[in-house]
Amino acid sequence: MDEVNKKAQDSQTKYIFITGGVLSSLGKGIAAASIATLLKNTGLKVSMLKADPYINVDPGTMSPLEHGEVFVTDDGAETDLDLGHYERFLDKSLSQDNSFTTGRVYSSVIEKERRGDYKGKTIQVIPHIVGEIVERIKKAGRGQDILIVEIGGTVGDIEGLPFLEAIRALRIEVGRKNAMNIHLTLVPFIKVAGELKTKPTQHSVGELRRIGISPDMIICRSEQPLNRDLKDKIASSCGVERNCVIESLDALSIYQVPLAFLKQDILTPIAELLELGDLKVNMETWDSLVKRIIAPTKETAIAFVGKYVDLKESYKSLTESIIHAGANLDTRVNLKWIDSEKIESENVDELLRDVDGVLVAGGFGERGISGKIEAIKFAREHKIPYLGICLGMQLAMIEFAKNVLHLEDANSVEFNQECTNPIIYLIDSFIDANGEKQIRTYQTPIGGTMRLGAYTCDIKPNSLLSKIYSGSKQVKERHRHRYEANPKYRAEFEGAGMIVSGESEGLIEAIELNSHPWFLGVQFHPEFTSRLVKPNPVILSFIDASIKNHVE
Repeated sequence: MDEVNKKAQDSQTKYIFITGGVLSSLGKGIAAASIATLLKNTGLKVSMLKADPYINVDPGTMSPLEHGEVFVTDDGAETDLDLGHYERFLDKSLSQDNSFTTGRVYSSVIEKERRGDYKGKTIQVIPHIVGEIVERIKKAGRGQDILIVEIGGTVGDIEGLPFLEAIRALRIEVGRKNAMNIHLTLVPFIKVAGELKTKPTQHSVGELRRIGISPDMIICRSEQPLNRDLKDKIASSCGVERNCVIESLDALSIYQVPLAFLKQDILTPIAELLELGDLKVNMETWDSLVKRIIAPTKETAIAFVGKYVDLKESYKSLTESIIHAGANLDTRVNLKWIDSEKIESENVDELLRDVDGVLVAGGFGERGISGKIEAIKFAREHKIPYLGICLGMQLAMIEFAKNVLHLEDANSVEFNQECTNPIIYLIDSFIDANGEKQIRTYQTPIGGTMRLGAYTCDIKPNSLLSKIYSGSKQVKERHRHRYEANPKYRAEFEGAGMIVSGESEGLIEAIELNSHPWFLGVQFHPEFTSRLVKPNPVILSFIDASIKNHVE
């Protein structure tokens, strides 16, 4: 694309920049996704971008305990979990271009400097780092009517300054009618005083102004509703119009937030500021699904077996995909969180006897493996619907090899490199989502050579997987793993009733049991492509099977 066309497309894109103040975890990502959903449902072409100030190149090697789950896009980007919210709310697949970090920005600038692209100039934060951020924002916005940009972190963080400078400069460049700033802040309720306090918001806006950004709209996170006087006080002290103070209260479901914003007529000031004309929004389908999340007519209980059960953010996409399936099936899915380290053969019956389905999620490392295998064995023998995702599929194969095929020392080389029967092994090479050859060895850095992104899965006709995907011969689903199922044992597995129902370029993608009402293991992560208005078929079918198996 030549520079003239690039400039033409840039000028057509309008930007909404969303910053946060006072403290983290207020829900910037949900607020940003909610606004995007409303704008999309007016017929506008909307996309989103997450700019994170931390120095990691991506969250791929960060502990789930540190940063929650790692979300994976079709093109193999490992991103912040907020990108998952964006996709789930927008019902749109995003890419590498929709997320970047300080680490990625600096890596890119340093690489250009080493190549000599800057022709010997001294490299500085301004203009080079800020310029790189601006260019990445523009790239994400090309071809869109509106790009919503969420700046990670909190105003006042030293690492966030280049990002704030970039959005300040970009707004000046594109003009006031093509960009607006929304600031999300906390209005705490002080129990002793019995009132809400606006001072943190005033200080946060003051900090934002100090670096040259004046918000056009303020979203107030609060446990209590804001009365008219309080909203007027915030409007007057922070210099925004009265209809630009929006409250964001605690909700029973995050999917209620767009509807709450709509009730407050949030689109009117946005349309006025960005000269979008008269916007008419259709949220009927969304509203209907939210009602089923809040007050469903059926219920089912699922055992969620994992090793990060104390930190639910580690499984965010999976828990959300279960909510999507429940809403579309008019069912409340009650998750029974079970720490796999606490499961033993002596107590597995007590832990799982009252559940309708068993789910073993993905993960890395040896901790809690024996407990997961006990849960899988219980589900297999007691004909309870079972879904194994990624590691959950691999462990289903190991459990079957141990207890049905009676293969001595059946294991994964992830846990024991010298095992006699490596049911799960490390292949030397594979073709990645971009068609490039990747090499994997035990010494390869874990962040560099995982099988990441969307791959095609060929489906065995007349299998459970084929039924789940409505007879499709092929599907594309996303991956995030290093180890593969060993095809050497395929004939033995299939001879005993565990068939391979999905393959990708010779790699085993899905297994199921002939003699079980619903037993499926998939190497891919179906949760990454699930949306509220379009639940993933694998998750939907699993929840449906669990409903039918409901223990009264």
